[in-house]
Amino acid sequence: MSHYFSRRQLASLMAHQLIHPDVLSEGLRSGLFISGQRRTGKTTFLHNDLIPALENEGALVIYVDLWSDTKANPAQLVRDAIRDALDQLQTPGSSLLAKLSRLSGVDVGVLSFKFGFKLEKIGEPGGVPLAQVITELVDQAKRDVVLIVDEVQQAITTDDGNQLLLSLKAARDAVNPRPGTIGHFIFVGTGSHRAMVSELTARRTQAFNGATSIPYPVLDADYVADILARLNDTGAPKVPSYELALAAFRTLGHRPEELMKALRQVQLHTPPGANPDGYLPVVAATLRAAAADIELAKVEQLGSLAAAIFEKIAATEGDAKGIFSIEAAADYSRRVGRDVKVEEIQPVVNELMGANIIMRRGHGLYGVADPSVQETWREKQQLLGNP
Repeated sequence: MSHYFSRRQLASLMAHQLIHPDVLSEGLRSGLFISGQRRTGKTTFLHNDLIPALENEGALVIYVDLWSDTKANPAQLVRDAIRDALDQLQTPGSSLLAKLSRLSGVDVGVLSFKFGFKLEKIGEPGGVPLAQVITELVDQAKRDVVLIVDEVQQAITTDDGNQLLLSLKAARDAVNPRPGTIGHFIFVGTGSHRAMVSELTARRTQAFNGATSIPYPVLDADYVADILARLNDTGAPKVPSYELALAAFRTLGHRPEELMKALRQVQLHTPPGANPDGYLPVVAATLRAAAADIELAKVEQLGSLAAAIFEKIAATEGDAKGIFSIEAAADYSRRVGRDVKVEEIQPVVNELMGANIIMRRGHGLYGVADPSVQETWREKQQLLGNP
């Protein structure tokens, strides 16, 4: 079995805040959205740490990954996950029923679930609404029910998905405000498209507007120390120093796979007797630049106006504002060599957001979605002698 770097303490804290919120974390019951770059370990953290921690707090957890079948209707994937959970709860000997028995300390033979609706009609037109489904589930399970939707941004790519989010909000509002409710319905959405995940809580038109949105707590120093300790334990001959390895990991956007790739390159190409610290920073910078070039190529493919807008945002310290102004349009016109009208800007900004290149951080405020891409772009501008 491969080694896994567990983050039990972080997961335990998050689970406790979700299930037993204090005054400052009560807002989590409105929904929690976690966004982070691809390949930083979000899904692994969910499966290995957060879900077990939530179950240790007594919650019944339903998980669905909207990237498990990218051709399927995202709303249908969620409905199927809920339907499967309810079916298992009504099936003697099912794994979910056995897990609930362990959580509750009640013999599995005593547990009994019977829902007053047809499972195949859950959330369907003319069928039972999700608000009723979730309410009955909470009441019969006699505990908090947590629905985790991984890559949640896929839900807003279809009208059916948007309606699903509205239905889940209705379920939240049907269960949580009840005086003396025996359990709560907690919705957790995670995603690698930071721009779209941010929109889910920032836009007034979104079902979970006002819910809590946080960045994924990336792996950092403890993880790097663990990796180096394992390398030393195996007798690897070219192990870099902790300080250089940590700096490389941060350069690589806290992506575990990229760090392992860099360490393998150091092992393979550092000459015998040479200090690996002299090679790791170069390898990390090269890998980061290669990944950033892929994202920057997306900007070029969207056209010259997209490039001009991106450059204005990337060149700004902090969040960029005024990107739709008359002055900004005049600046874009100079950059692209033609007259740019103000009304042309919004559709291109939407394309940049749709490609996960930029994200809206607040009303009229925009930033580059991946900080490492912005840093690489700035470094290239300096090499080119551009201000």
